[in-house]
Amino acid sequence: MARSPARILYETPLTAVAVWVEGCLPSCRPVFGFRPLWNTRDCQLQAPCRIQKCTTDFVSLTAHLNSALDGFDLEFCKALRAYSACTYRNSKVCRGNLVYHSAVLGISDLMSQRNCSKDGPTSSTNPEVSHDPCNYSGHTEANEHQGGEKTIPTYLFCGLFGDPHLRTFKDHFQTCKVEGAWPLLDNNYLTVQVTNVPVVPGSSATATNKITIIFKSYQHCTDQKVYQAVTDDLPAAFVDGTTGGGDGNTKSLQIVDKVSGKYVEMHARYIGTTVYIRQLGHYLTLAIRMPQELAMAYEESQDLQLCVNGCPSSERIDDSGHLPLPVRGQVLPQAGAARPRSAYTLETATTKCHEKMLVKDIYFYSCVFDLLTTGDANFTAAAHSALQDVEALHPRKERWHIFPSSGDGGVGKGSKSFVSLGLACLILVAFL
Repeated sequence: MARSPARILYETPLTAVAVWVEGCLPSCRPVFGFRPLWNTRDCQLQAPCRIQKCTTDFVSLTAHLNSALDGFDLEFCKALRAYSACTYRNSKVCRGNLVYHSAVLGISDLMSQRNCSKDGPTSSTNPEVSHDPCNYSGHTEANEHQGGEKTIPTYLFCGLFGDPHLRTFKDHFQTCKVEGAWPLLDNNYLTVQVTNVPVVPGSSATATNKITIIFKSYQHCTDQKVYQAVTDDLPAAFVDGTTGGGDGNTKSLQIVDKVSGKYVEMHARYIGTTVYIRQLGHYLTLAIRMPQELAMAYEESQDLQLCVNGCPSSERIDDSGHLPLPVRGQVLPQAGAARPRSAYTLETATTKCHEKMLVKDIYFYSCVFDLLTTGDANFTAAAHSALQDVEALHPRKERWHIFPSSGDGGVGKGSKSFVSLGLACLILVAFL
């Protein structure tokens, strides 16, 4: 039986793949080393398939993107649409190219995975056109295209939760009193202030019941925007009623309501910054990621920033990460009214916290401390969600978990101090 010249059969040791084509492959050469079973005299010359150029352009457009950074999905979808448009332009000349068909299927799968619409803006292979001045993640790429060195921005993380526990930009972990209003951040781009109130009578432990954030005016990307949250009022809008800043299409600043009244996210693309705010029980938690070069852009008069320099020594109630504050094997008694007895013992508090957190790091022990101090089970959820926020925002996985150390309260790998912390907690029980 004669074979149709339009049907090409590639025989392989594992399978046989039939590909229907219109015409012949450009040079009538075997693809991937397979031997086509047709007469080369039937072939006619045509334009070359440029699928490799399409793929190279796509790789170039996405090489600088980081899935952990804001705006990734938007830029990745734009690059995918440009890739798809390129394959479409080459559809006729690449009809018999297996690489082409694989690329088309791959694009379809990626669009589905990232929920990309087929219609919308596409990336340009011209660096001058593709640069978005209100997208911080594109700044380093623009610098590289202009002949400068390619630099990968360094991101910092800061978090506040519980009564209250602070994780600074240097990954130092502290527990502080800081009653009243205190600045977490105060730089040229952003101001974050928290207000803390006492949790239980007779204890110096406090917790956050108010958060105020000011996104300062930045070029044409956004006007100044103020956000304020208090206990039982966690809005998904700025104080002026808007949910974003800048051009509505660009969305250089946006509030996302994740769980109504309980959890909001703020994405400031123009400064590469993300903020998470949650309400758990009667108190608020905060987590923030910001580029180092912007976080450190402040005047000398703005040096009182908890995220940058930690709590003043007079405001700390821990000792290099150890909870509670041990002084030669004893716990300092708190002045004032008698403290109510917690509903938790060290054993039950440890069991409760272990239900949420399997790794016995500082977040676990903060949970135990909070339960013994307040008796409020919501602090367990606060510690757990704080660790989840670390995993979502902290740029370095090896630093997600912090363990008590005998040094400066920073990252540690040992667990010997767990024993001393447990003994300190036992001592604390005697005073509850």
